[in-house]
Amino acid sequence: MPGSHDCALPPLTLVLGGARSGKSRMAERLVIGSGRPRFYLATAEAWDDEMRERISAHRHDRGDGWQTVEEPRDLSPVLSRMPPEACVLLDCATLWLTNHLLAESDLDAAIASLLHALDACPAPVVVVSNEVGWSIVPENSLARRFRDEQGRLNQRLAGQADLVVAAMAGLPMVLKGCLPEGVL
Repeated sequence: MPGSHDCALPPLTLVLGGARSGKSRMAERLVIGSGRPRFYLATAEAWDDEMRERISAHRHDRGDGWQTVEEPRDLSPVLSRMPPEACVLLDCATLWLTNHLLAESDLDAAIASLLHALDACPAPVVVVSNEVGWSIVPENSLARRFRDEQGRLNQRLAGQADLVVAAMAGLPMVLKGCLPEGVL
């Protein structure tokens, strides 16, 4: 990409994509490429054996060199404690939103708190989120509400981020900003 040699990882990066699009792997490479100590902020909750297996596989695929913090909903205190020399991977905003929906949280307040915490975080943050708006209209009201809220959250994250990358078939599509050289 022309001019990419002038780009460094910005304070906030958003990596979007569908299921198995390569978004998490792409986000991991961005964080690793920063050369900073790596923190993995996990929002998944292991409610069943299948999810426990997914979490274990994700952890194995990620490899060593990560400090993992598990927090399904209250990300503000965790983000505020990140060392400025670190780089944070928040994986993922979709599960974070799901956790809040299922807990019947005040979504407006939760999203406002998250956006403020991302802005105030002393370390760069790479957020992974699912793009769910290209699918069919869900059949039930909770699923439709989730799809709508996820789209709104992604728009707000993208508006605040300096770098937005979409992953499709493992390939990056830069939607906003520029990629650091040689990272992807």
